[in-house]
Amino acid sequence: MKLHMSIVTVLAAAAAAVLTPRAASAAEIRVLTAGAYKQVVLALVPAFEQQTGHKVSVDNGTAGELQKRIDGGEAFDVAVISPVVVDALIDKGRIVRGSRHDLATVGVGVVVKEGAPKPDIGTVEAFNQAMLAAKSVAYIDPKSGGTTGIYIEKLMDRLGIGEAVRAKAKLKMGGYVADLVVSGEAEIGLHQISEIVPVKGAVLVGPLPKEIQNITTYSAGLSTATKNQDAAQALIKVFSGPDAAKLLKSKGMEPVT
Repeated sequence: MKLHMSIVTVLAAAAAAVLTPRAASAAEIRVLTAGAYKQVVLALVPAFEQQTGHKVSVDNGTAGELQKRIDGGEAFDVAVISPVVVDALIDKGRIVRGSRHDLATVGVGVVVKEGAPKPDIGTVEAFNQAMLAAKSVAYIDPKSGGTTGIYIEKLMDRLGIGEAVRAKAKLKMGGYVADLVVSGEAEIGLHQISEIVPVKGAVLVGPLPKEIQNITTYSAGLSTATKNQDAAQALIKVFSGPDAAKLLKSKGMEPVT
């Protein structure tokens, strides 16, 4: 009986020795990401959690919104935002200098509802005509700080159709512009391609003509206040690694070259 108990005790101790380091090192990592990169984060996180034992929570917003939240002291471990915002947060001491990793690029696309006719957007002139012919045009509200919304508003003015488009614009403060198109609230939408691809019932007509295209880069940075530095750096490494590169095209993005 004593021998049996000794064996049980030894086995229990051995199991504890194997399991304890993993449990002791498990971390809770909070990621703040721009919406354009969110689907990539969500696709990569499960394998990372399984392999490391860490837990990852994900929250998203526009680049401007995330900058304000981080400036306001919101806790996070990893941020994925545009390089300009990451660099600004580095200068303010919110993100660790030298931790920035450029992850992916994405362009702006045109979206219509599944089953609707696809307008010709192959040239700048055709794009202009499509915008003028549409009964309503949806895009991110520039006041929300969304990269695409700010660019679209300036682009329409540059093309000389700003007043006409604003008169029928359906603005969204955040999330997917394609939702307004699928619901029928807008006939056509403009948003980053990675935020069109995942929306069921939405059809990507194509990217903007190259002459007026706007390519946005997204970069990761490490919080200066993180208590999980090693785990957070490991997650950034996943975001910038080969598995992420393989995944990007299916999400409407391109790896940084």
